[in-house]
Amino acid sequence: MNVFYNLEGVGDVLLINLGEIEHRTFERKGDVARIFDEKTNKTGGFNIFNASRYFQVDAKGQVDLNEEILGKINEALEINGFEEKLDADFSPKFVVGYVKEKEKHPNADKLSVCKVDVGADELQIVCGAPNVEAGQKVVVAKVGAVMPSGMIIKDAELRGVPSSGMICSARELALPNAPQEKGILVLEDEKYEVGQEFKF
Repeated sequence: MNVFYNLEGVGDVLLINLGEIEHRTFERKGDVARIFDEKTNKTGGFNIFNASRYFQVDAKGQVDLNEEILGKINEALEINGFEEKLDADFSPKFVVGYVKEKEKHPNADKLSVCKVDVGADELQIVCGAPNVEAGQKVVVAKVGAVMPSGMIIKDAELRGVPSSGMICSARELALPNAPQEKGILVLEDEKYEVGQEFKF
């Protein structure tokens, strides 16, 4: 679940993205529009118009979600006649990972298939960086992360191999003085713990 708000750019509208849907349609009740798949009825998101009537949001882009904001969102949905209750994963989306294994992608010369320990989980991530190696500590954008570019990280399949997350370069993280050449950001081993949140 990703939530966006930009008063100057979009107006007083809270945009809630719950995931991809194929056959988009919507229904509106009061200040809330539900976007859903007309074939499966799966909800893809909500737009809450006149959002400042319901809560105060100080964001220009992605909203840092917490229990309080989620509660206010659910209240706004209920007030406007929607019974659906949203829940959210509040765990950090950018974390320190440890590359346990790296293998050549079976169907692509320039891709590697990595097993990455992110603390609570082990993720399989397909990576195109030339400098990725087993034994490195790296920055992992987990599924649901929103990159500085606005891209949302999703589960994907790259040339037939499933990939959950992204190993990030300094440039993708929009870090100051990021090198221009291709390659992931390799972290200094002793400064970082596997699974800790990476703040930038």
